[in-house]
Amino acid sequence: MSTFFAKTRLLQTALSSSASVAVSAATLLFLSAIAPSLVAAQQTQPATPTQPQPLEPTKPNSLENSVFSISGAQRLMSESMTAITQQNYDLAVTKLQDARQVFNQLSNFYQELTTSFSGIDNRISDSHRRKALQSAQLRDQATYQLAVVYRAKNQPELAVPLLVQLIRSQAPTRDLGQQAYQQLFELGFVDTAFVRPSASTPK
Repeated sequence: MSTFFAKTRLLQTALSSSASVAVSAATLLFLSAIAPSLVAAQQTQPATPTQPQPLEPTKPNSLENSVFSISGAQRLMSESMTAITQQNYDLAVTKLQDARQVFNQLSNFYQELTTSFSGIDNRISDSHRRKALQSAQLRDQATYQLAVVYRAKNQPELAVPLLVQLIRSQAPTRDLGQQAYQQLFELGFVDTAFVRPSASTPK
């Protein structure tokens, strides 16, 4: 009897193993059949973007709130005037130096753009030329105010070079150039006064 049960158990184990093999084989056949479909489905799915999207070209970053702009440098000049009224001349010098440097850089950059677009797009070239002139004029105004502050600080050796540069930039016949020469005359750096000739004065 024990031999019969042993043979029966051996047969059951063999059948179970055969069933497992059959199931495994069927599973492999099923997976191999659907594998191409899975790959195709993955290829058709849109890829998730990993790179940041570029800014819209119609909405460029604005420099209006930055110091590196005409309006930003004008704010520095306004702050310097406030410091002057409070007799805080050191702060005024710092603000005016910064404004003068920004205006000078802006004027140079706009002038370079003017030259680059000259003969290609005169509309753009003229726009940059106007900004270059505006920046240069504001730079000279900051230069004049800085020279005046140096006079107030009793530092004429720092004011004189700025005034001479200003006359070269503006010419003595223009208002700012004439005011700069008057400062040199008051400092005693020049001993000959200059009176701008009027249009009716004969030459």
